[in-house]
Amino acid sequence: MRKELEQLGVYQPGKPIEEVKRQFGLGRIIKLASNENPFGYSPMAKEAMLKEMDKVTLYPEATAPELTQQLSVHLGVSPDEILLGNGSDELIRLVTRSYIRPGDEAIMADVTFPRYETNVLIDGGSPVKVPLIDGVHDLEGMLAAITSQTRMIFVCNPNNPTGTIVGREALRNFIEQVPGDMLVIVDEAYYEYVTDLDYLQTLPLLATHPNLLVLRTFSKVYGLAALRVGYAIAQREVLQSLTKVKDAFNTNRLAQAAALGALKDQEYVAFCRDKNAAGRNYLEREFDRLALQYYPSQGNFLLVNVSRSGDEVFASLLQRGIIVRSGTQCDAYPETIRVTIGTEEQNEAFIAALSDSLR
Repeated sequence: MRKELEQLGVYQPGKPIEEVKRQFGLGRIIKLASNENPFGYSPMAKEAMLKEMDKVTLYPEATAPELTQQLSVHLGVSPDEILLGNGSDELIRLVTRSYIRPGDEAIMADVTFPRYETNVLIDGGSPVKVPLIDGVHDLEGMLAAITSQTRMIFVCNPNNPTGTIVGREALRNFIEQVPGDMLVIVDEAYYEYVTDLDYLQTLPLLATHPNLLVLRTFSKVYGLAALRVGYAIAQREVLQSLTKVKDAFNTNRLAQAAALGALKDQEYVAFCRDKNAAGRNYLEREFDRLALQYYPSQGNFLLVNVSRSGDEVFASLLQRGIIVRSGTQCDAYPETIRVTIGTEEQNEAFIAALSDSLR
């Protein structure tokens, strides 16, 4: 085994529904662990997949030209500034594979999406972690951490698992201060859920910042998590490097068709955004009632302090048929759980189970 892999653990996803059913003999499980869309996906995506079914014996188009073209119109960028990936995970891997050399440094928050660190380590780089301040990226601290070995900086906005965002002007100033010979990767997986007006629209900055790369996905608000479709937006020269190291057919036919159908249904996206905002407000009110502290989230999840071991509350909720994520996986937040915002019924069931668990 390569030396770079010795310090890596195996990624632990949220517990699957089927496993919990078997373990506890429960017939009904509510999964609020993986930030999936509880409202499903657009009927237009399903219709598009059914039409594509007869072509599953054929390899997909390697660059997903139709989806790329429609995305370019939707986003207001050039088609050659978009690269499709097998989820954002693959795109993160392509970035580190293309730009990280042994000994290079990559700056990131100390508690954020773990695949940044994992891929930097796999490619021989050194993650440089800057502590969050009240759950928010410390952009000044990240600038101060830049050295001659720095190759890239990751900013997850909204951040996973805290759900917080950095302010519009703060992020704009940060991007402008990062030296032009290192990448700034802004991961906007939860972009469509944001309702705060103090959120930076990054795409207009691409024209003047060739070192900026933005990540988005169809896994969250579009509800296509199982199909694995993410995309990177950056200047053509940056994406050419990623294209050289990607798999030839990294997004499959059904995934491309479903994403195209989902993209056309922006009414459904607005519906999910509004329902998520209402659910977020409900959970925040209930946490206030229970005197529980939480971070102000702009995603489809909340990180809440339960004032005891997150594993303990996770296990208690599991026995009641509710799957969440324990914060003990993050050293900084051992007394927290992260809960995905569900449907109205799911949110009420979670609060009832949480109240019982805390008692």
